[in-house]
Amino acid sequence: MTDEQEKEIKQIWDDGLADEEIYHIGKVVAHWGAIEHEIFCQTIQTFDDSSTNDIELPKAMNNMSFSAVLELWKERVVDPAKEPEQSILAEQCRKIEGLKDYRNALVHGMWDWKREQPEVVTTTRIRKKNIVTTTFNEGDLHHFYTELAQINLLIRYPGGMREIFEERASQGFYINEAAFRRMALEKRKK
Repeated sequence: MTDEQEKEIKQIWDDGLADEEIYHIGKVVAHWGAIEHEIFCQTIQTFDDSSTNDIELPKAMNNMSFSAVLELWKERVVDPAKEPEQSILAEQCRKIEGLKDYRNALVHGMWDWKREQPEVVTTTRIRKKNIVTTTFNEGDLHHFYTELAQINLLIRYPGGMREIFEERASQGFYINEAAFRRMALEKRKK
């Protein structure tokens, strides 16, 4: 940056969003991207044929449409999984499907808020010649973020805490049985 650029005073527009809202929007975007990445990786692994380097991937795997990749994930990863993991993965798939419009509103929408209702933010977007407005009330962005964070965990570890601990133990981490028992008991309270 030149001295002249440093001296220049830039005027910027204030979007009116609170720091907490911006934080949650960032977390939603990061978690959604991580979900897409994990689902893509799990799906592409089902095409791995180590006997040949010539893998024929379907068009959906060009990653132009997350919906198409999600459909393949359900077909190739979720449906063939054994219980109880299959039910857990199927539930995450349903949740992701249900949250896609909310995510699209957040990422592709035009943001607005009214002075009379500062706790409400709306987004407006056009989808197939229709105007779609989505309202984000106070707390909605935090709830959305935590929902995505939980989905992210469960698509990676559908076997739950035991699966997480087994992976970490294989990496050299350790948790004693007493601590595991306390966590299991705490989980049952919820």
